[in-house]
Amino acid sequence: MNKPDSSRRDFVRFLAGSPLFAAAGLNQQSLSRLFGGNAREQSEAFGLIDEVTRVAQEPHLIGAAADALDVFDFEPVAKGKIPPAHWGYLITGTDDDATIKANRDGYTKWALRPRRLVDVSKLDTSVTLLGNKYDTPIVICPLGSQRAFNPEGELAVARAAKAKNHLQVLSTVATTSIEDVIAARGAPVWWQLYATGDWNQTRAMIKRAEAAGAPAVVFTVDLLGGSNRETMFREALADTRNCIQCHAGGRPAPGVSGRVDDRDNRRKPALAVPAPGTPIPEVGTPTWDYVKRIKDTTSMKVFVKGLVTSEDAELAIEHGASGMFVSNHGGRADNSLRATIECLPEIVKAVRGRAIVELDGGVRRGTDIFKALALGANAVGIGRPYIWGLGSFGQEGVEAVLAILRRELEIVMRQAGTTSLKQITPAYVVPRNG
Repeated sequence: MNKPDSSRRDFVRFLAGSPLFAAAGLNQQSLSRLFGGNAREQSEAFGLIDEVTRVAQEPHLIGAAADALDVFDFEPVAKGKIPPAHWGYLITGTDDDATIKANRDGYTKWALRPRRLVDVSKLDTSVTLLGNKYDTPIVICPLGSQRAFNPEGELAVARAAKAKNHLQVLSTVATTSIEDVIAARGAPVWWQLYATGDWNQTRAMIKRAEAAGAPAVVFTVDLLGGSNRETMFREALADTRNCIQCHAGGRPAPGVSGRVDDRDNRRKPALAVPAPGTPIPEVGTPTWDYVKRIKDTTSMKVFVKGLVTSEDAELAIEHGASGMFVSNHGGRADNSLRATIECLPEIVKAVRGRAIVELDGGVRRGTDIFKALALGANAVGIGRPYIWGLGSFGQEGVEAVLAILRRELEIVMRQAGTTSLKQITPAYVVPRNG
C-alpha cells in the first residue's frame, strides 16, 4: 500500500468526521472529490471548505442581553448593528491602536493575593463621591455621539444608570442635552468639558451644566494636541451611506480631532447654538492656569481627565482640582504604549488622599476593577463595554453590562476575603513577576 495514499485517506476520514464539516454538508465523498476529482469537483469541494472556515471563524452571537456570560459577548452583536463609520469611531485608537492593547495587557502585570477563611456572606460594594452614594465604584465614562450607536443614545444609558445606581459622566459632544439626561437619570450627572477656542463659549457651557445641577465638571486634557485616528477613517471608507444630514460634506467622521471647533456640531446640544456675547478667542492651547480659570467660574467641583504622571497629579491639586481621571482616553489620545493601570500607583502616591482618583482604560473584568481599587483608585470607569451593550440591546444591554461587571467584582471580592471597598488595599495585589 502506498503510504501517502493511506495518509490521505486517513486525513479525509478525519475531516469527514468533524462536526463543522458535517454541518456544512461536507462528507467523505465530497472530500474524495477534492483530492481525486476533476477540476470542477475540486472547485466545489474547496467552496464547501471555505464555507466551513467562514462559519468556524464567526463569533457566537447572543440573542438577548440576558444570554451574555461576559461583556465581550456584546461586542460582535453591536458590531453587526452599528454602521461601519460609527463603529470605527468607537473602536479607534491612535496610530496603530497599540495603546488600546497596552491598556488591556496592563492588568495582566498584576496578580491577586487572596485571603482565606473570611466571612464574606455580606458585601458592601458602595462608594460615596462628592456626597452621593452609588451602588458600585463603576463609573459610566463620557463617550460622545451615543445616538450614533442607538436611537435613544444617552437617554438609554441614563436610564440604565438610574436602574443600577451608577455615576454617569456626560460628554460635551453628547447627542442629548444635559438637562434631558439628568431628567432621565433622576439624579445629577457629572459633565465632561472639551475646551473650545473661544472662552466665552466654554464659559457658557460650564454655566449651563452648573445650572442643570451637575456637581462636577471634568476637564479633559489629553486631546488638546489632537490624535491620529487611522482606524476611524479606514472604517469610514466602508460606509456607503449618505450622511449629509448629520455631517458636513456627508462624511461620517465624528470627532475628527481633539478640539471641538472643527467638528460638525449640529447634533450636539452643548455646542449647537453659539453662546451670546462677544467671542473671547484663546491665545494658544490651555495650560494649568486654565484649571484655575474654570474653578473661579463655577461652584462645581473641578476634575482633570487624562493625567498619567505624578507631576501632573501634583499640579492638578496645586491648581485647585478636587480629583482626577487617570486616563489615556481609552488609547485614542496618544500612542504612549503605557497602560493606565501602570500609571496609577505613582499618581496615588503623589495625591496622598488629597483628591479623588478615578481610573479608566481597558476595564473589562471584575478583576480589573479590583486591581485598580487595590492600587488606590477610588472609582473605576468603563467606556466601550457599555456602548457595546447600548448598540446591541439599548438600555437593557447597558444594564446587563453593568450587572455583569458588578457580579464579577463581587466574586473576586469574596475570593479575596474583602467585604467592602475600603478593605481592598495594595496588600491584595503583587507584580506578577515579583
